Amino acid sequence: MQQLIQAANAIRKGNYGTRLSLVTSDEIGELANTFNHMAAQLEDNIRNLNHEKEHLASVLRSMTDAVVTFDGEGKVILTNPPGEKIMQAWYDLDWAQMDEGQDSEQSGKSSRDVPEPLLPLFRMVMEQGGDQNSNVHVQQGVWSVQMAPLYADSVVRGAVAVLRDVTEEVRLEKMRRDFVANVSHEIRTPLSMMQGYSEALLDGMATSPEENEELIQVIHDESLRMGRLVKDLLDLARMEAGHTDMVMKKVDLGELLERMYRKFSVRSKEQGIRLQFECKQPTIELQQADEDRLEQVFTNLLDNAFRHTPSGKDVMISAELVTHLRAPFVRVSVKDQGVGIPSSDLPFIFERFYKADKARVRGE
Repeated sequence: MQQLIQAANAIRKGNYGTRLSLVTSDEIGELANTFNHMAAQLEDNIRNLNHEKEHLASVLRSMTDAVVTFDGEGKVILTNPPGEKIMQAWYDLDWAQMDEGQDSEQSGKSSRDVPEPLLPLFRMVMEQGGDQNSNVHVQQGVWSVQMAPLYADSVVRGAVAVLRDVTEEVRLEKMRRDFVANVSHEIRTPLSMMQGYSEALLDGMATSPEENEELIQVIHDESLRMGRLVKDLLDLARMEAGHTDMVMKKVDLGELLERMYRKFSVRSKEQGIRLQFECKQPTIELQQADEDRLEQVFTNLLDNAFRHTPSGKDVMISAELVTHLRAPFVRVSVKDQGVGIPSSDLPFIFERFYKADKARVRGE
């Protein structure tokens, strides 16, 4: 019996490998065998639980999403590294100041309580017992939060939250919506003009062959404009799908820019804009380039310059050979005297769907 007591105390202290070596055929021997079997089963269960714990900890550590677990009182009881980083960053914020002087619910709370942005979701989970999800805005970031209840004996004892930074996705989605709205407006304008002028022709409003020809010319020009818009959208879709075909060959850049200059000369005269072209070397050849894509880029740059340059101002095309890091480069610039791009928009001009100051009136 003394050995049984000692063995039981050893297991109580965590020595799950403790066994009895009693070999008797009486009740004490049977009790020792039962004790050894129970100790082996307990050791196996503890080992399996530790393996599960290690497996869960590895999964949590490897997750890029933040995971935070709260008890029923809103205390943080478990986080993975991304979750700990977010919690620490949020606890350091002055929520009262962010709420414009209003009393913050976070004031007076422990630094390990539910952060203020998660409080509404936490309360809904604790009160309703179902999964909840929402986007929360913290400073300039947007976080997608999925929160689920933790049950113990069919009672909600806490909640686990998974947070993902979706700032970039939300920003791109907003830019995409703005882009679609702008394109819709751009397409609607030529369609409206084509409809209006065609109705004028059908109603016989043209009183002379000259007026009739003028109306037809407007319809033709607007159809070409709409065709260019549709082509740009198709090109964008192909680039997004990775199906852009590049035809690489030797290109005479000076000749290409001379052609662009002639192409926009008529438009410059119509708008009263002085178009200038300067090529600082007699010949500039590109060994490998896609001439059609270059022409598309230069057309877009010049079209934008003409749209935002008022009458009486200049648009300048220039090209020159330069050396950068001991390697030859060609610098091509299109300069205009329009209103320019606000400095706040400059970091985003090469991002897809981005359009600076959509309310700005062209040509002003």
